[in-house]
Amino acid sequence: MTEADTTAMQRALQLAAEAARAEEIPVGAVVLDPDGRIVAEGRNTREETHDPTGHAEIEALRRAAASVGSWNLQGHTLVVTLEPCVMCAGAILQARIARVVFGAWDDKAGAAGSMYDVLRDRRLPYRAEVVAGIEADAATALLREFFEQRR
Repeated sequence: MTEADTTAMQRALQLAAEAARAEEIPVGAVVLDPDGRIVAEGRNTREETHDPTGHAEIEALRRAAASVGSWNLQGHTLVVTLEPCVMCAGAILQARIARVVFGAWDDKAGAAGSMYDVLRDRRLPYRAEVVAGIEADAATALLREFFEQRR
């Protein structure tokens, strides 16, 4: 883990908190270029946009591709507060993201080592390095508080 990863996770946590205030599941994501600079960010927008693909990772990847001017984000890092789902893991691999850094594990739908391990599946033509558990307590607390308020 790098200093840039830590800084990016702090920003991703801020984005997750913004999502919660907008009544979205609190997940935030940031894309770093190969030099560790933030090139894009996103948060969950599914409820606002009525778009099932409105996950923080997808939003951040779309913005990163637009910023870079290419779908190919080889050498980039995605930092996200929650372990990516299968859909997001597929998009991450399609974008050729080199590293994924995440906070909380998702034991119900995670695709980076908990339920599935899509990001490191050797049967696929591309794999990403995975760094798990960064600021996991803070990310988990945001999620727990969000869902407790809805019960």
